[in-house]
Amino acid sequence: MDTLQAKIYNQKGKETGTVKLPETVFGLKWNADLVHQVVTSMESSARAPVAHTKGRGDVRGGGKKPWQQKGTGRARHGSIRSPLWRHGGITGGPTKEKNFERKVNKKMKAKALYTVLSKKFKDNEITFVDEIKLPGIKTKLAKEIMDSLFAEASKKKSNAILLSIPSKDKNVEKSFHNFSNVKVDEIRNMSPLDILKYKYVVITNPDRGLAMIVNKLKVKGEK
Repeated sequence: MDTLQAKIYNQKGKETGTVKLPETVFGLKWNADLVHQVVTSMESSARAPVAHTKGRGDVRGGGKKPWQQKGTGRARHGSIRSPLWRHGGITGGPTKEKNFERKVNKKMKAKALYTVLSKKFKDNEITFVDEIKLPGIKTKLAKEIMDSLFAEASKKKSNAILLSIPSKDKNVEKSFHNFSNVKVDEIRNMSPLDILKYKYVVITNPDRGLAMIVNKLKVKGEK
């Protein structure tokens, strides 16, 4: 049942109305265990293996026994590719074939998203804007919008505002591109990992935006 409400502002920072919010999205209790599990899984899945070592089968040389088995007074060795030798293979080292992906089901990911949104809403860190529209790629106008909606946040050097728009908008995306403290992305890409990186969240076109957020909980085949 919709019982929560929030104010809607225009891009000049003036109040234009209110919007009803679903409690299933903005009225949840904080669940640290769920959020931690989903976020760490998403971070792990996004990790690209970089470190790579060569085993004894990968290094060059060592086709011939370095010296005869007996009679030299030295220890027995079969190949200079042995991990015992300098420049030999590495035992148990990291390889680029390692898979860091962790699977998280869609409902868990959506529930974690709603939990983080609920926390942001309770902390007054979510703003609803009726529309952000620019006549062209105008960085100056983008700065004015930031100052109107978030005077303090606009002074932060990085990770201040996540601007969620219902669909791609070249003018908006490129106008805010020069600001390191703002990220513009489509609402359909919204994730708990992104939201936790930014202090404030802006949801534009609330009617469309909220419908897209609610639909994240629906799995294929459900109505």
